[in-house]
Amino acid sequence: MELRQLEYFRVIAETESIHEAARRLNMSQPPLSYQLKQLEAELNVTLFERTRQGVRLTEAGKLLYTRAKSMLELRRITEE
Repeated sequence: MELRQLEYFRVIAETESIHEAARRLNMSQPPLSYQLKQLEAELNVTLFERTRQGVRLTEAGKLLYTRAKSMLELRRITEE
């Protein structure tokens, strides 16, 4: 797992849309979807429920979101 993947995950969770997250991250949707699938495979969990309206965090996703925010904040603080 890389911090970059956690950042991607955080943006997807906050926008509830892979398409919108890709737009905000200035990347195309297929590589972002690939990174999400890689993260889910590595953790062996489903992080999002995929719907026609977008995505919603699963319970595992909610737990990772809380921890990812803390880890990304710590990285930001240590880089200052």
